[in-house]
Amino acid sequence: MVELLLLLLLLIFPFLLYVAAPQIRKMLSSGVCTSTVQLPGKVVVVTGANTGIGKETAKELAQRGARVYLACRDVQKGELVAKEIQTMTGNQQVLVRRLDLSDTKSIRAFAKGFLAEEKHLHILINNAGVMMCPYSKTADGFEMHIGVNHLGSGVTTYSVHPGTVQSELIRHSSFMRWMWWLFSFFIKTPQQGAQTSLHCALTEGLEILSGSHFSDCHVAWVSAQARNETVARRLWDVSCDLLGLPMD
Repeated sequence: MVELLLLLLLLIFPFLLYVAAPQIRKMLSSGVCTSTVQLPGKVVVVTGANTGIGKETAKELAQRGARVYLACRDVQKGELVAKEIQTMTGNQQVLVRRLDLSDTKSIRAFAKGFLAEEKHLHILINNAGVMMCPYSKTADGFEMHIGVNHLGSGVTTYSVHPGTVQSELIRHSSFMRWMWWLFSFFIKTPQQGAQTSLHCALTEGLEILSGSHFSDCHVAWVSAQARNETVARRLWDVSCDLLGLPMD
């Protein structure tokens, strides 16, 4: 009798999990950008915008009327996404420019080209990043993770954590891809993952929270080490020294 009950539970549990998954995912994705701000005349740059969170962020900003630059390493893939966003939003001002964050020459070339095209930049979304790459170095000799995620992206105004999101960030790890597949019902979609970036980019009055860390569209706790001004200044100075930039 006990064995029969256990067997029944094993058979029913996956079904119950499947039924409950949307509500659990909704609970885990509680943060939603509620801003209704429109962006006609505004200029936006989104790095890594040809897939995942970056693509969803760019789409929403284009929907609001901004001129959106998709800053991508893979220009061909970026062009396909740009056309898709143009079709979906009716906004033809979705442009693609090459940017490889693992190469400071590419970064400088992107910045020079952008300054030749635009007088202002209203919103910058530093979305591009890498995770769990096999050991390799950038074109400038930096370890890939520190080179792309920190030195390549530069200093951001806000730090955001999108949560656990179904994206290509885990493409270098077979184990993580398997885990994401196994728990796919509970993992945020790229659209849900974009909400905190959109919240910080669009919500008025957040200026007083500059430098804060956000998660699920709310200010989130960070460790004492992350709040240490001395360590932060040291990191800034070392980063500038590595990139050959003035420290002030």
